[in-house]
Amino acid sequence: MKQKTVFVCTDCGTESPKWMGKCPGCGAWNTMAEEVIVAPPKGQQKSTSIASSSKPKPLQEISTAEEQRRSTGLLELDRVLGGGIVPGSLVLIGGDPGIGKSTILLQCCQHLGKTQRVLYISGEESQRQIKLRADRLSVDTENLQIYSETNMQNIINCIYQEKPDILVLDSVQTMFNPDISPAPGSVSQIRDVAATLMRIAKEESIATFLVGHVTKEGSIAGPKILEHIVDTVLYFEGEQQRAYRIIRAIKNRFGSTNEIGVFEMTSEGLQEISNPSLALLSGRPEGESGSCILCTMEGTRPVLAEVQALAASSSFGNPRRMTTGVDLSRTLMLLAVMEKRLGMHISSYDIYVNVVGGLKMMEPAADLGVLLAIASSFRNKPLDSGLVAVGEIGLAGELRACNFLENRIAEAEKLGFTKCIIPASNRNKSKKFDKIEICAYHNIQQVLQDF
Repeated sequence: MKQKTVFVCTDCGTESPKWMGKCPGCGAWNTMAEEVIVAPPKGQQKSTSIASSSKPKPLQEISTAEEQRRSTGLLELDRVLGGGIVPGSLVLIGGDPGIGKSTILLQCCQHLGKTQRVLYISGEESQRQIKLRADRLSVDTENLQIYSETNMQNIINCIYQEKPDILVLDSVQTMFNPDISPAPGSVSQIRDVAATLMRIAKEESIATFLVGHVTKEGSIAGPKILEHIVDTVLYFEGEQQRAYRIIRAIKNRFGSTNEIGVFEMTSEGLQEISNPSLALLSGRPEGESGSCILCTMEGTRPVLAEVQALAASSSFGNPRRMTTGVDLSRTLMLLAVMEKRLGMHISSYDIYVNVVGGLKMMEPAADLGVLLAIASSFRNKPLDSGLVAVGEIGLAGELRACNFLENRIAEAEKLGFTKCIIPASNRNKSKKFDKIEICAYHNIQQVLQDF
């Protein structure tokens, strides 16, 4: 067999015949790793076709009926997947170490094992370690088979022998093909393992879950082709010091990519949070400045959260600006708008902004809530405890319209809030509500005059 040496970028998978300090594909520095590629003799190349017996079909003959789905037993996870697991699908789950990836998959195995054959393959833990975790999570289904192995040839033989309906592989970076020389976790190994599992999943109609490690930047380790091959990419968000965990779909061929699932980590595993707004608002201080409630949309779900701000006089020449849960660049823009349009001399103050509960507010409709929290702390004047703010802020200080406004107001009304600030351009688009007062404004100057 012929051998050749190539240099592969560990971030994007770009190949080069010689080493380079800077990757020509993604521009990253010092990511080109040497790999030896062994090419099999002619006639022995492996086929990576999804189904060799498939034939072209006229467009009119292709059925568009809803695909059969299997519930995972966790409604929050079903929501993110688009309604459940699709047979033959390939789902990649990534997240920081200890965030709960293996835990949630074992919990799913308990429910799926009632009617389906489940094969759990681990390349990181022994069978005894998995059994100890299963006992802690009360997982005792008889249809769950545990297999500790990293050799893909043995894994493939096991899959064809057990013929599972559900396959869990933890993790894809630990698996290796002995016919490929690079070590496990290299670009070539991950690419080969993912392609092999994709072919088996499609041909045998096995719903497959892959666990992926993440880099220090938060992206899934390995080449980007891994995320292109799979049908769904889920990311676990949250901090180990906080109880709440959020699953977000980055890619989903069978549903929306805007949905999130909210869980709480407990001693008995991950527990679903059916009403995230109520959980995130628990323990809110009363009568304190620098606190405002805002409403953001996560897919089709409105979520209320508390944003806190602290404006403190700085004793240094360059004041600090720190944010958690909101975009720092967006916050700096709001501070500039406050300085210019409201006349607040905030440039000599340290500004700290935090979203309680670890939620990330990335949509522009959170602008008004962040600005009101900062203004409340700067003026040391508490806001009304029954107030909710929704609206995007432009550079001229105007309030811009936002979408799904009725859903946001309805969620605030359901949780007992009595007043909601909205952009004036949304006034005619919102229906009348009985228990909550709607206050519409054109710009932030009008808002600050009343509050």
